[in-house]
Amino acid sequence: MTTETIRIGIAGINGRMGRLLREEATAAGALLAGGTSRDQQTDATLFATLDDLAPRCDVVIDFTHAVTVQAHAATLAKAGVAWILGTTGLSDADQDAVITAARTIPVVQAANYSPGVTLVTRLARQMAEVLPSSVYDAEILEMHHRQKVDAPSGTALAIGQAVADGRNIDLPTHMESGRTGHTGPRQADAIGFASLRGGQIVGEHTLLFTSASEQIALTHRSFDRRIYATGAVRAALWLRGRAPGLYSMEDVLGLQ
Repeated sequence: MTTETIRIGIAGINGRMGRLLREEATAAGALLAGGTSRDQQTDATLFATLDDLAPRCDVVIDFTHAVTVQAHAATLAKAGVAWILGTTGLSDADQDAVITAARTIPVVQAANYSPGVTLVTRLARQMAEVLPSSVYDAEILEMHHRQKVDAPSGTALAIGQAVADGRNIDLPTHMESGRTGHTGPRQADAIGFASLRGGQIVGEHTLLFTSASEQIALTHRSFDRRIYATGAVRAALWLRGRAPGLYSMEDVLGLQ
């Protein structure tokens, strides 16, 4: 299969990300097979369900909603269609469905498809390995546009998971988010999260390692959400011909 003949389908093709994915897939020389959408006002080929779209695709790019993940996992695994998954906020059951699908089809899953965020996450893990929690407190600050409905962001959680992996601890039992009132002193091994919302900020994330003597700040700012679409299409092109398995953007960038 060549870049020119790879058939890309887009779940939610008329959404904000869907429109950008459509443009980037076309710009990359791929064949746009169509997409799913509740909005019929488009000149793209639309399908009522992913079951209808999947047989016409080599890969589906999916930035829809966590409630669709289990159904999409089953549909794409049955159809034998590769999956680029950018949906965040997954439950344990949702993630289990992704893992199960990856036994049958190749899947790239990432909370953020920006190369820059991928590198920040990798650095977060490496820094956490050498900056002990007994000396360096880890805090993550993120800010997004006012319409964002989840907090902390999927990217912030991915960075936090990288810190937890570097320190060999469990993130859910060590994260502190939304502190208020008399919280008591900060635990040495905590990973803190703070979420800000306002305006139309695409995404800002800062990881802080702070000791009594110094502070290290690692910051990423997105100026245009198109970077996520460009990265997802890059992942789709990379995924063609891959064996079934669960891949990350580190794999796509050749970092693994």
